[in-house]
Amino acid sequence: MAVVGDVRRLGAELERSYPVRVRGRLKFRVGQLVYVAFSLDEHVMGFAFPKEERAALIGGDPRKFHMPSESDLRFNWVHADLAALDPTEARELVVDAWRMVVPAKVSRAYDLSHPYGPQ
Repeated sequence: MAVVGDVRRLGAELERSYPVRVRGRLKFRVGQLVYVAFSLDEHVMGFAFPKEERAALIGGDPRKFHMPSESDLRFNWVHADLAALDPTEARELVVDAWRMVVPAKVSRAYDLSHPYGPQ
């Protein structure tokens, strides 16, 4: 079972990433682009994810993953139930979401310094 604490430190340590509070919700941004956001109760994590792959992810495990709200369907976005994720999986989702909003050279530098994935 993952909790916000499992990804909070990681999100704050990723290059160019910073945490913000918007209407009481914790979000992580690179510039003005939000790549991870938590619900007010911190039970749901929304994260950047390619729209073309969203249906496959959700269909593969509907217990964990859910479509975003109707107004967010136009974005590259998916919701996950944190209680259904293990901490390692949650961290991997955060890093993959972060990769969508940083330049490729920043992502490559992360891979070189973290050959075994997010810790």
